[in-house]
Amino acid sequence: MIETLAISGYRSFRDLIVPLGQLTLVTGPNGSGKSSLYRALRLLADLAEDRLVASLASEGGLESTLWAGPERISREMLSGDHEVQGGRRRGPIALKLGFSAFDKGYAVDLGLPQSGGGDPFARDPQIKAEALWSGEALTRGAVMAERRGGHVRVRDDRGSWRDIRQDLEAFDSMVVGCADPQRAPELAILREEMRRWRFYDHIRSDRDAPARRPQVGTRTVALASDGADLAAAWLTIEEIGDAQGLAEAVDDAFPGAAVEVAVDSGWFTLQMRQKGLLRRMTAAELSDGTLRYLIWVAALASPRPPPLLVLNEPEVGLHPDLLAPLARRLIAAAEHSQVVVVTHSQPLIEALASDAGCTRLRLSKRMGETQVEDVESPAWVWPVR
Repeated sequence: MIETLAISGYRSFRDLIVPLGQLTLVTGPNGSGKSSLYRALRLLADLAEDRLVASLASEGGLESTLWAGPERISREMLSGDHEVQGGRRRGPIALKLGFSAFDKGYAVDLGLPQSGGGDPFARDPQIKAEALWSGEALTRGAVMAERRGGHVRVRDDRGSWRDIRQDLEAFDSMVVGCADPQRAPELAILREEMRRWRFYDHIRSDRDAPARRPQVGTRTVALASDGADLAAAWLTIEEIGDAQGLAEAVDDAFPGAAVEVAVDSGWFTLQMRQKGLLRRMTAAELSDGTLRYLIWVAALASPRPPPLLVLNEPEVGLHPDLLAPLARRLIAAAEHSQVVVVTHSQPLIEALASDAGCTRLRLSKRMGETQVEDVESPAWVWPVR
C-alpha cells in the first residue's frame, strides 16, 4: 500500500506531501487541485508504461505543467504585506513525483533540457534523477537503485554498487530501461506493480458509448477504461469472481433487478431484467445513470484486484439514490485494493467518510498553491541530481 504521495513543481503543487490510506477520499472546491492530484498519479503509472513524455506533451509540455508561482512563499507574501515576487532561484526548475510504502519508495525528478538549437525534440522533458529505496524513507543506506543523468547503478546482495547503464537516454526511466529480472530485479518488480495500477475517469454512457454496443467477448479480468468490454467483464466475474457480490450490488441499487449476458455466436450483449417489465432491457436501452452504475460495479468487482485503483468523480451522471450503493461498493473494493476516490459529491463524501478506514484529504488553495487541510505532512526526502 502506498503510504505517502509526494508531488513538487507540478501545476498548483509547489511541494505537497500527503498520506494515503487503504481508502482515500480526495475532496475540495473547484480549482483546488483534485484533478491535478489524479493526473499526478497517472503520470507515475505512465512512467512505468514508457508514456511519461507523451503524457506531459498531451498536457502542453513540461513548461505548461510546471508550478507557476514563486519558488518560496514568505510570510509577508501570505499576509499580503508584500507582493508575490519570484526572487532569485536557489534550486533548478523541476517537476518531481514520488511515493513510498512500508517496504520501499520511488521518486523521479524531471527538468528542462539544455538549449537544443535545431533539435526538433528540444522541448522534451529530461529525467535528471531517480531513486528506488527500501523502507519508508530515502537514506543513503536504503537506496537499492539510483540514476543521475544517464548513469544507473544498483546495489547487489552484498550491499556493493554495480553499474548497469552509463548511457540511459534522458527520456527513458530506469524503471523501464533497466528493469531486468536478472541484473535489477527490484526495478523489474516495481515496474510490474506500477503497471497493475488502474484508473477510471470520464466513463461514457452517452448514446454512442462503447458499453452500449455488443462486443466480441473474451475473458476479461479488468474492465477497460472506457467500459467497452462491460459484458465480457461481467460474465468473467460471474465465472471466476464474486458472482454473489455482483448480484447483490445490482439488487442494492435496483431492488428485484438482475443483470445477464446474452451470448450469440461469440458476441456478448449485457441485458437487465427489472421488476415489473415483461422483457429484458439491453445495454443500448438503459438510462445513462443505470449504465454508469453497472460499469462502476464491474470495475470494482474485478476478479484480479489491482494494488491501486483510482477513480475520478465516479458520481458524475448518477442519480443521488445510487450514491449510497456506490459507496458500499467502493468500501468493499478497498478490502482487496488500495482505493483513491476524487469527488465533488457531498452525499458520496459523507458515505465514504463514515467508514473507519477512510483517509480524507481536503484540498484548498492559498496564493495559487494547493494545500491539504488538517493533515500533517509525512517526512520526505527527494533524490539529489
